[in-house]
Amino acid sequence: MIQCSFERYEKKYLLTPAQYEVVREGMEAYVTPDKYSHYAIFNIYYDTDDFRLIRASLEKPVYKEKLRVRSYGAARDDSRVFVELKKKYDGVVYKRRVVMSAADAAAYLDGDEPGGDSQIHREIDWFAQMYRPTPKVFIAYDREAYAGRDNPEFRVTFDTNLRGRTERVDLRRGGDGQPILDGNQVLMEVKIPGAAPLWLSRLLSENGVFPTSFSKYGAYYRRYIARPAAPVLELVPEIQKGVLCVA
Repeated sequence: MIQCSFERYEKKYLLTPAQYEVVREGMEAYVTPDKYSHYAIFNIYYDTDDFRLIRASLEKPVYKEKLRVRSYGAARDDSRVFVELKKKYDGVVYKRRVVMSAADAAAYLDGDEPGGDSQIHREIDWFAQMYRPTPKVFIAYDREAYAGRDNPEFRVTFDTNLRGRTERVDLRRGGDGQPILDGNQVLMEVKIPGAAPLWLSRLLSENGVFPTSFSKYGAYYRRYIARPAAPVLELVPEIQKGVLCVA
């Protein structure tokens, strides 16, 4: 059964290869690999022509949102993909998604075909009408994923080979791109419904691993797209009743 609504805290950490080895080994008693523990993730991020959404997000507002389409591995026209609306408010991440084929998702977000009548479709439609976004950046990475032995909602992922491109912005056009991180850094993400377990806090502290603010799309934008003279537009979207609810 596919989960379509998420409400959780997400913490990110940039690890050296040595830190990654120590942390992964220290977690083994508490987590288990996902059923599909190693896989590639492809994403298309939608934005305005002046990259209004990512520039506002990088200002670290109390509320921010983004629209993306995600596939697990390379997609074909008939492959299952996820159209995701991701919001963050006061430190809590809310993710809402619907499942479509890659071809239908592209047509839906281009405005060529209707999506559906669910609450999540209506939220995506509202976002599309508000910002008129188009596909701007392709981001891909290789993921290693784990879930808590006692609490499957507790998840830890390690992402490597982060890459992106602004050409061929389509999930069906291969997984190549320009590197986002230097060297062999590993992006670790901890996804939790509440407080982090004590063993994890101790493990990270003992190995000098501390949370950081990091956005894959934001890092690519800063490295390859941003211009120093470009002003950052203030973006304070209206938070309407029901937009942040999790069905």
